[in-house]
Amino acid sequence: MAVPSASSRFSLLVAKTRFTCFRCQWSAHRRASTARSGIDISEDVVPDSSLLTPEPSLDIVQTWDPVQRSRDRRKQLPPSRYYRGPLHPHQPPPVSSPNSREFIPGPFSLPRLQQTYTSTLAPDLLSLLYTHHPPGTLPGPVGQRLRSWDDSSPYHKNRGLRPPKGRPTLPLLRRPITFRNIPRLEKIVVHHVIRDASKRDSSYLHVAGMVLQAITNVRATVSRAKHHISNFGMVKDKTPMAVSAELRGEDMYYFLSKVVDVVMPRIKEYKGVSGGSGDGSGNLAFGLQASAVGTFPEVEVNYDA
Repeated sequence: MAVPSASSRFSLLVAKTRFTCFRCQWSAHRRASTARSGIDISEDVVPDSSLLTPEPSLDIVQTWDPVQRSRDRRKQLPPSRYYRGPLHPHQPPPVSSPNSREFIPGPFSLPRLQQTYTSTLAPDLLSLLYTHHPPGTLPGPVGQRLRSWDDSSPYHKNRGLRPPKGRPTLPLLRRPITFRNIPRLEKIVVHHVIRDASKRDSSYLHVAGMVLQAITNVRATVSRAKHHISNFGMVKDKTPMAVSAELRGEDMYYFLSKVVDVVMPRIKEYKGVSGGSGDGSGNLAFGLQASAVGTFPEVEVNYDA
């Protein structure tokens, strides 16, 4: 590249100081948008600027209707909160951010049962179930889980492995317990089957849904029949049979503490929840009689009224 002369350097300095356009003496290109009107554009200037486009006519401006144009569009544009991908420059703030429209402040206090889990149960469970593996080592391989035959009979030849004791299938493998995956309560599903829901009278379903919503603080959802049984008037995917509610977070802890502290002690001759009611993989199921549902404070207050 040729070194500019002293005169060209001086003219460039004056142009930057007074902000005036001048005829470029170098071979570098300048855009036409930087040139003022009334000055001749040199051959070195690239005339491809959008600022030189003529203004629209008055008829186009008066007939312009953006609302009608959006209605006539075949494919509507995405809303403002549409997720456009992780690399898009415009992203909505996360729900946890106070700047988000979906941000919910809180919780300002934890339920008593959750505090007990955090302060007492979680450290105890970690002490009982923790298995230490030195850094850089992996747990050993899992051995044969199914039992083999002892060959005490000729009929044991060429047989497959024996099924597990007490169940048709094997339980799930348990992951090594560390401080990152301490067993904790994730959700509670309250399910109520209504025998008279298959009838045409839907009042049973409405009452059960309102009672379930009152004791759980969660909107109940309707479950429909999975099989077609003509004798009971059940039509697959059409006949409502039960209501259920899925609880998480604060509602889950409040409901469980209410059941343990209020409902269960008031059941006469209650023997507690059977230890064999679970599946050995972290799921536990138990039921309550209809009379026990009346001991919930939300339902009992209606009886007193």
